[in-house]
Amino acid sequence: MTDTQPLEEAIAHLTRQVEELSDVIARQDGEIQVLTRRVEMLMNREAEREVDASGTVAIADQKPPHW
Repeated sequence: MTDTQPLEEAIAHLTRQVEELSDVIARQDGEIQVLTRRVEMLMNREAEREVDASGTVAIADQKPPHW
């Protein structure tokens, strides 16, 4: 057993944890993208309903003045 063995084990453990966390982040990014598209689709659908119901442009479709 050398003096560097505990350090090598710690580095190997941390490397594995970083890889696992990277996989989690990649998966979550994909889920966020899917959910964002779904929310946009639902907002567009609701805006169309508002236009059909009232005949005016929905406030939700208007960007705030600071954009």
